[in-house]
Amino acid sequence: MIVRNLGLIAFLTVGFILPPQFCAAQEISVAAAADLQFAMQDIATRFQKETGKSVKLIYGSSGNFFQQIQNGAPFDMFFSANLDYAKKLEEAGLTQPGSYYQYAKGKIVIWVPNDSKFDLSSGLQALLNPSIMKIAVANPQHAPYGQAAVAAMQKENVYDKVKDKLVLGENISQTAAFVVSGSADVGIVALSLALSPNMKDKGRYTEVPAAEYPPIEQACVILSSSKNKQTAQQFLSFIKTPAIDEVLRTYGFDVPHRSPTK
Repeated sequence: MIVRNLGLIAFLTVGFILPPQFCAAQEISVAAAADLQFAMQDIATRFQKETGKSVKLIYGSSGNFFQQIQNGAPFDMFFSANLDYAKKLEEAGLTQPGSYYQYAKGKIVIWVPNDSKFDLSSGLQALLNPSIMKIAVANPQHAPYGQAAVAAMQKENVYDKVKDKLVLGENISQTAAFVVSGSADVGIVALSLALSPNMKDKGRYTEVPAAEYPPIEQACVILSSSKNKQTAQQFLSFIKTPAIDEVLRTYGFDVPHRSPTK
């Protein structure tokens, strides 16, 4: 009897040891634009709760990720803050066919800490205040939010007057950190970060009118090099649900009301 029970235990133990490749297939690696930092964490948590599969999130600037992916970075999915990067990867044959999906539009705001005395009621014109020494923006060379910030300042004829005061963040998350920490007096940041738990009670903001800058249209793709395409496809389908649209709206993203998928 003892021998038989030991045999049964051994059988059950072996039966529930998952091979490494199976465990790996339960997790996908996602390169996500920094404006998604808090929204995506919420989304990934919901996905894991619903499916038991995890999402490893790496945040940064879309332009840098674009270069890394072209050079073979081992991500399963890419969530870009600029749909052009996702489209270029698709055109280069580096994405899973049919996986391109435009999930939202981003917005920019002018943000200052609560103890700041700067009046933001005049919008971008407030940046001309001579007492402002440093203005944080994301690096426009590779960060879509930085490109939007520069375009808006140029449209308002502010850029040339303040360009020497600009402090460039590597991505929009670092840009926001500059203002929160006091390294800059004011910042042009993503609305999604201004509404995040880390910032919403620490400062105030005013939105930059959407007509002032090119749309920050954001898209995601599954990469053709992904070794976990099934899980990645499952996550993409999850992203497309109305519940996730609502999560994105909560964080200030502009998400169209879509027709239910059939």
